[in-house]
Amino acid sequence: MYNVYMNTAVINIKTEKALKKRVQNIASDLGLSLSALINVYLKQLVRTRRVELDLGEEPSNYLKAVIREAEENYKKGKTSPAFKTGKEAVKWLEKQGV
Repeated sequence: MYNVYMNTAVINIKTEKALKKRVQNIASDLGLSLSALINVYLKQLVRTRRVELDLGEEPSNYLKAVIREAEENYKKGKTSPAFKTGKEAVKWLEKQGV
């Protein structure tokens, strides 16, 4: 008979008790164990090589305005140059009077 634990490893993490309980409740609502939920996430990370976080909230109007302004500045070429070192960046900032 195939043993599902035959090729597994243990990952120990520390988290807040209240957070663990909340995540266990969410996993349970989804019909999963906490371990299964974490494994799903880890497999997605391997497959996509991306960390995706959805905070479930709409950005504030202020943040939207700042992003819009940054996009407009980028289109107009109003950006700082790229730097290879921190020293280059500091030198450029000093020339700007910052």
